Amino acid sequence: MSEILYTALALFVLIAMAVLILHLLALAKALKQLPEQFGVALEQKHRAVLVDLHDGLSRQTERISAALNDSSDRVRGVVTEELKQTRADLHKLQLGMTQNLAENREAMLGKLTETTQALTGKIDERLNEISGRVSERLDEGFKKTNETFVNVMTRLATIDEAQKKIDGLTSNVISLQELLGDKRARGAFGEVQLEALVRNVMPQSSYSMQHVLPNDTRVDCLLKLPEPTGSVCIDSKFPLENYHRMLDNALTESERIAAKRQFKSDLKKHIDDISSKYIIPNVTSDGAVMFVPAEAVFAEIHAYHADIVNYALQRRVWIVSPTTLMAVLNTARAVLKDVETRQQIHIIKDELGKLGKDFARFDERMRKLADHVRQAHEDAQQVQVSSRKISDRFASIERVELDAPGDAEMARFRVVESNDEGNSVG
Repeated sequence: MSEILYTALALFVLIAMAVLILHLLALAKALKQLPEQFGVALEQKHRAVLVDLHDGLSRQTERISAALNDSSDRVRGVVTEELKQTRADLHKLQLGMTQNLAENREAMLGKLTETTQALTGKIDERLNEISGRVSERLDEGFKKTNETFVNVMTRLATIDEAQKKIDGLTSNVISLQELLGDKRARGAFGEVQLEALVRNVMPQSSYSMQHVLPNDTRVDCLLKLPEPTGSVCIDSKFPLENYHRMLDNALTESERIAAKRQFKSDLKKHIDDISSKYIIPNVTSDGAVMFVPAEAVFAEIHAYHADIVNYALQRRVWIVSPTTLMAVLNTARAVLKDVETRQQIHIIKDELGKLGKDFARFDERMRKLADHVRQAHEDAQQVQVSSRKISDRFASIERVELDAPGDAEMARFRVVESNDEGNSVG
């Protein structure tokens, strides 16, 4: 501050001397033009003016020095007092900001903790819900599969038991002719055997015994198979009487031939009856089955009467025996099982599709959650950076390293001093 005042004073002195020199030059020029007799008087007057000017300058310099000393002391006191007040205000501001920062940090940490706990709870709840649904659907699928396997094993066991019963029944039959001498008895035996075979092989919902068709005819058995096969009629026929006659060696050749013709005529009549009664368009399938309860009769037909077999095929009638009927029923059961399996597969496929959609939504929500968590992490890092900067700024304030406020204050005091100096000089 003193250097500035001294510099201003020196500039003022130089300006005054320059003005004086200009006056002196003007006066000297004027003196050259005056008469010689006035030269001495003017020179003496000039010297007197110089002496007065020197004395005035000396007194002015002393006054300026005294004023500068007073102003410097006054400014130093004011600056010292304001610096003390500024330090006190800065210290209070630092304490307030530190307290606010701590409170904000605790509040932010509390909010982050609550948000993290809420997100964690929602994620756990959603995962538990999805796991429960997956487990429930898998349990349902496994349960249905186990029930199917149990049903299959039960039916296989039933078939084994039926086969054992058939074997026992076959071993207990002494003579088919003695047992089936009556025509009604033969018909009843064929129906009972047919029902036993169907009942032991097919599920109960896939057949109907003594079923009445729309044309008011009653069929021994109606198999309910899936499309395109549809409903298949099975009727029991037992042409045993003429069969025994044509094989009886006690009869003459002509009688056996006549019995053979009658046997073939009976077969054709049975085939025609089955074809006309049990093949109904848009109701049953395009074929029917004629069940022959005796394996020997069936073998006789296929071995020696090919024309009857061809005639039956033309009339869309298939002749079966107990053995071949078992094969037909097993095939039908396999078809039903395949259809049921496909239905179950479709159900499982649908459930897996739904589960896939659930997993897709879960993956999308997990991705969004990961983005939110990542954004929260980045925000926390940015908050940490801001906190570090504020802490560094507080440290700078504590070390009185502020630039802007100090520089501005000093500049303001310099302007005040310059104004005071100008006023004093004026």
